[in-house]
Order: sequence, then structure tokens, then C-alpha cells
Amino acid sequence: MPSNPQFHIVLYQPEIPANTGNIGRLCVGTEAKLHIIKPMRFLLDDRSVKRAGLDYWKDIQLELHDDFETFLTKYGDKNIYYCTTKSKNIFTDFKFQKDDMFIFGPESRGIPENILNENSEETIRIPMSNKVRSINLANSVAIILYEACRQIGFR
Repeated sequence: MPSNPQFHIVLYQPEIPANTGNIGRLCVGTEAKLHIIKPMRFLLDDRSVKRAGLDYWKDIQLELHDDFETFLTKYGDKNIYYCTTKSKNIFTDFKFQKDDMFIFGPESRGIPENILNENSEETIRIPMSNKVRSINLANSVAIILYEACRQIGFR
């Protein structure tokens, strides 16, 4: 497992264990580090987390954070992108760099408005029809993470 991840995926208060398991597997496949900002609505040893992550869960570079402020204290100097449906900025309009961080909010409500308002220039969205409110969290992570990997050149 590399000690220097290509990118960082940050799940802010995730709610659905299977999404977290799938995202963990994506992180292993792209050599990204997974960060989880508590609280979570499940335990990491939940069967559905492990089932979705298959036998890759042991290979995940994982860091847990007690809250958003603790996360920002440690990583606030990095390029952080806030992934949301509530942005005017389309993710493909950005030039990502190795070690960038992408924050995704909880499945039922997304990243809190106050965080988005404070970081509006760093918010990004995936274009989609107005027939859906959002797409699945694991799918959103995959779309943005693989675009970032494409931009820096796959390992």
C-alpha cells in the first residue's frame, strides 16, 4: 500500500454502509486515502460495509476524524473540493492535482449549507438532469475520483 495517496476521499458523516464499502474499494483501486468524519450511522465492521468492500477492506488507507473541525485543523492547508448538487461549478472545469481532497456529504442531506457557503469557490458538481435530486454517493465518488486520476495520469 503506498504511503502517499494520489487523492483523498472524505466522507462527511456517511449513513449507508454499502456505499462506504464500495467507496473503500474504489480507494484501494485508485490508491486514494479514505477519510471518514464522524459520526457515522453504522460501525465499520458492519457486514454490509465488508460485503461491499469485499476482501479489499484490509488494504484501505483509512483515517477517522472525530468532527469536521478536527479534520480541517489537520488538512485545512490542502486543496479541498466540496462535492455537492448545490454548486454552479462543474467538476470537469477544474484542474486537479495529486493529493487533492474531495469531500462528500451524507446521503440524505449532503454537506451542510454553512460549510458550502464558506467554501463556495471550491464546490463542484456533476451535471445531471433535473429528473433526479442526486445520484448514488458511491457513483459520484467514482465519477469525480476517476476524472482526477485521468487528469494526473493513471499510475
